[in-house]
Amino acid sequence: MRIVAPLEIEDYVVQTAEFMSPPRWHIGHTSWFFETLLQAHKPGYQIYSQDYLFYFNSYYEGFGARIERPKRGTKSRPTVRETLAYRNHIDSVMLEFLDSLKDQANGETILALVRLGLEHEMQHQELLVYDIKHLLCDQFAPQLQPLPASSGKAKGMAEIEGGIFWLGYSPPGGEGSSGAKDGSDNYVFAFDNEKPAHQVFLQAFCIDRAPVSNADFLEFMRDGGYSNFRRWFSEGWETVTKEHWQAPLYWELHDGEWMIRDFSGLHPAKSKADDPVSHVSYYEASAFAKWAGKRLPTEAEWEKAARGAPAENESRAFPWGDSAVAQSKANLLENMLWSPAPIGAFPEGASAHGCQQMIGDVWEWTTSDYVPYPGFKSDFDEYNDKWFVNQKVLRGGSFATPQLHIRSTYRNFFHPDERWMVSGFRCATDL
Repeated sequence: MRIVAPLEIEDYVVQTAEFMSPPRWHIGHTSWFFETLLQAHKPGYQIYSQDYLFYFNSYYEGFGARIERPKRGTKSRPTVRETLAYRNHIDSVMLEFLDSLKDQANGETILALVRLGLEHEMQHQELLVYDIKHLLCDQFAPQLQPLPASSGKAKGMAEIEGGIFWLGYSPPGGEGSSGAKDGSDNYVFAFDNEKPAHQVFLQAFCIDRAPVSNADFLEFMRDGGYSNFRRWFSEGWETVTKEHWQAPLYWELHDGEWMIRDFSGLHPAKSKADDPVSHVSYYEASAFAKWAGKRLPTEAEWEKAARGAPAENESRAFPWGDSAVAQSKANLLENMLWSPAPIGAFPEGASAHGCQQMIGDVWEWTTSDYVPYPGFKSDFDEYNDKWFVNQKVLRGGSFATPQLHIRSTYRNFFHPDERWMVSGFRCATDL
């Protein structure tokens, strides 16, 4: 609710594209998720409205009929006022229900579902930021904190040794786990697609110590990046020509100069030269990497660069170690920057290999297909496993990711042509 506070009433119901959702829908949908929990586990619970169950469902076939995603902005009812009343009602009933769990034999099972609901809500907090940017961009007026200065120490590529590596989430004390010595809440929970931890073999490789910057990407553009088909996958080139791409999303050409529009206004790209490039698709990231004589990392390479600590002979919970996420270590939603920070702005968050900003700022594309890990078992029906096809894995979180929500093992996933989310990348090479 703090995210939507600056919105006017007219803003809540607008859907700007088929892949976006109106802010009102996010508010209702996150409450709908908890109402499904109440339906299943609170004796005698009466549903709030059958119409709400239809409108606020997303893609859960098992919970009945639902409105099609592209049509979420075609209805003016329930009104914003009615949606807020629904949210307040569900919150009130949930708080009362939580107080009663100590008397229920299945209390721990219900609490696990509540945690899933909280993680689900944090996912929608981030999606809400994306949708508001697509809707209003610099017409939205959040409380912006000033961008931190760069330390200027994140250059070149880090050499990462090859060998056996434990990929994926393991609970504290489990095989392949860092131990998360501070008991960080980020590592108490993990989605099923992050599990089980398993051993993979990696050849030695190099990876950029920093994400690719706007300045780097502008150089690619000026060298014919969007006009030379030889740098693109065939499907990527088809997308470029069909969509008439000339630059990342939210870039605009004014009097021959590229400008970037974000929550704080319209800026010359050169004034944001040191910021990580964002809102690029997998196709664009791959084309840049080919142009640069490099490639994108696999998700295993990315995770080893983020978590590996050879001098300590173990894997860390986070790039900086096992201590909890903090605003001094990563640019996440609580930093209230509403933008990627300049490269080198978070030296405290560097990995053992000197890689910076692997958590926060921009989700980073990898070459890995979004498929189940060996031994995968679904923990949550219709949540992750139904998406294991035709998508690529991104790692690390963005400036819109809530602080409690991110882990080094977190696997995000999008189709290779999508760029409405806060997506960037760093490159790798064989050693």
